[in-house]
Amino acid sequence: RVLPPAGEPAGRLAQRNGQAPVLAHRRIGYGRAMKFSEIENGGATLIEAYDDARIRINGRDYTGGLAVTAERVVLDWGPERIDELDARHVAELLASEPQVVVIGTGSRQQFPEPSLYVALLERGIGVEIMDTGAACRTYNILVSEGRRVVAALLPACD
Repeated sequence: RVLPPAGEPAGRLAQRNGQAPVLAHRRIGYGRAMKFSEIENGGATLIEAYDDARIRINGRDYTGGLAVTAERVVLDWGPERIDELDARHVAELLASEPQVVVIGTGSRQQFPEPSLYVALLERGIGVEIMDTGAACRTYNILVSEGRRVVAALLPACD
């Protein structure tokens, strides 16, 4: 893969030194801040941006563990680290009667105690476990599809 030189727009076809054209692109570093653009929410609560220190939802920044549904943000929902997740936290997620629970585990994917999410699967609720950045993106996609989803988001505190 060829990265374009500084100043050359990403996403354009580039041809250098007589070589065949290649698709030029820029890598976005994993864990870098990301801002979503052109959010069409139709009234749903969507995540606008996130970085290692905060998550922005509807113009407000949040810094602790929280849960998000299309209808609301639940502050002080849960633990600061995935190894502190317990059955009480999972029970709180069920209050919104989700089809899918997306768990963001901080700056990297970590799996909680299996008995915690097996209980969700046995009820027919889908469970996705991923780093918090991926969880933010996945949540927005599922909400835009009209799915009943709750995102349980832990801060990046490695």
